[in-house]
Amino acid sequence: MGLLAALGRFNAAHPWSHNDAYAGFVLRHARAVRRGGGDTAVDVGCGTGNMVERLARVFPRVIGIEPDAPTAAIAARRFRGSPVVEIEHRAFGAEPRRGCDFIVFVASLHHMPLEPSLIAARDALRPGGRIVIVGVARESRGDTVRSLVSLALNPLVGLVRHPARVEHPPPHMLAPAVDAVESFEEIRAVAERVLPGIRMPRRLFWRYTASWVAPAR
Repeated sequence: MGLLAALGRFNAAHPWSHNDAYAGFVLRHARAVRRGGGDTAVDVGCGTGNMVERLARVFPRVIGIEPDAPTAAIAARRFRGSPVVEIEHRAFGAEPRRGCDFIVFVASLHHMPLEPSLIAARDALRPGGRIVIVGVARESRGDTVRSLVSLALNPLVGLVRHPARVEHPPPHMLAPAVDAVESFEEIRAVAERVLPGIRMPRRLFWRYTASWVAPAR
């Protein structure tokens, strides 16, 4: 416990978001959709807008959806006057049918009902669009080795990314968080039923990734 406590103190002094490790994964899919003619992206649970900012360099229209009022207000101020970005303070799930080309959930899917949210995202995509997930799952035995490796790597990455010690985490790491209740196996079973052909590997840093392409017809 002493070692874990020491690691916790070190990580708090050199914080970094585990989601940032997969920003490149998200953007590769985003650029592929844009090359195919897609023009509208939706970031579900956008937080303070870090991924929104990245997507705005790819798409001519980006919608950030954030249900937490204080967090949505930070994002709205950040993009005030932007001709590309719209921040909407609301829950996900009432999207226009075939109204967008790219939907991303970055550590947000476990905050909402799994199957209804995936169905809503599927129905909102235009043909050829993509759903991309950087997800969080409840740990199970299959995650033990990855968790131990992540535990060892986490302080090293934090030190490289933020060598100077800080007293408080950055604003984008202060958005409300909840623990995942479904295991990776449970999430995958639902996702494969709703989104046939989804690609969904486990990853380091307590994350999994997933991607699905809407059929052309």
